Amino acid sequence: MASASHSQLPPADEEFEAAVGALRLLADPTRLRLMWLLTEDEHDVSTLVELSGAPRASVSQHLAKLRLAGMALARRDGRRMIYRARDNHVRALIAEVLGHAYHLLHDPPGDRG
Repeated sequence: MASASHSQLPPADEEFEAAVGALRLLADPTRLRLMWLLTEDEHDVSTLVELSGAPRASVSQHLAKLRLAGMALARRDGRRMIYRARDNHVRALIAEVLGHAYHLLHDPPGDRG
């Protein structure tokens, strides 16, 4: 959550640009699915391929973009790389956007608040 003093200030232009960049990155269904998986637990590439149904090369490319953008982190475990969501801000963003999608699809228009 933003602090009270931060929430009273309008976001700076660079904050808007960073937010737009994050939303653009998540606008890809495979990347959003991968991030959802990474908010639930740590996973290696093989597990992410299995759980997402995406080809290995695609998963690897998406993970590289997510790491570069600072949304996912990786650590080495022997020969494997283990990935996870960066922090609670990323987890909250993923939960909010998927929660919003759920309500758009399942709540009657008059019930949306």
